[in-house]
Amino acid sequence: MSASARKNEIDIGYRLKMARTERQLSQRELARKSGVTNGLISQIEQNLTNPTISSLKRILDAIPLSLAEFFSDKTPDEPRIFFRADEMRELNLAKLIGRPSQGGEVSLRQVGDSAAHQIQMLHERYSPGADTGAEMYTHDGEEAGIVVSGAIELTVGQETCVLGPGDGYL
Repeated sequence: MSASARKNEIDIGYRLKMARTERQLSQRELARKSGVTNGLISQIEQNLTNPTISSLKRILDAIPLSLAEFFSDKTPDEPRIFFRADEMRELNLAKLIGRPSQGGEVSLRQVGDSAAHQIQMLHERYSPGADTGAEMYTHDGEEAGIVVSGAIELTVGQETCVLGPGDGYL
């Protein structure tokens, strides 16, 4: 693994534990508030399991903490405009902690620090058969995307559509 790849790794368990303890929440209290089991909180904090993005969002909503704040670098940098491919931060939990994801690999790489901007841009890659989990991922804000190659079945709200190269969504 390259030094730049190691630099972009995130310890999900440690970050969750720090966010929870900074707000003086017990694992049981956070589990109750978020609607997940106490065991799941414990397993995530010990890096024994990788939650889906939607499960992590439910947990962070109970803290409260946004995904952008959770994944941000906490140390303010000079404002930047340009980002090289090796500077993008991987957000896929299975990839971050080196565990295989179910149903195919998903890569979600964040361009810059989304906590410092009103928009979050992701470079997303899905292997055939991959998805983001059984529970739909929801969040405040808007998304847009353009399919560069391949095809993807995308569900937004109650609408589902198969998009191909050059197709986009809002």
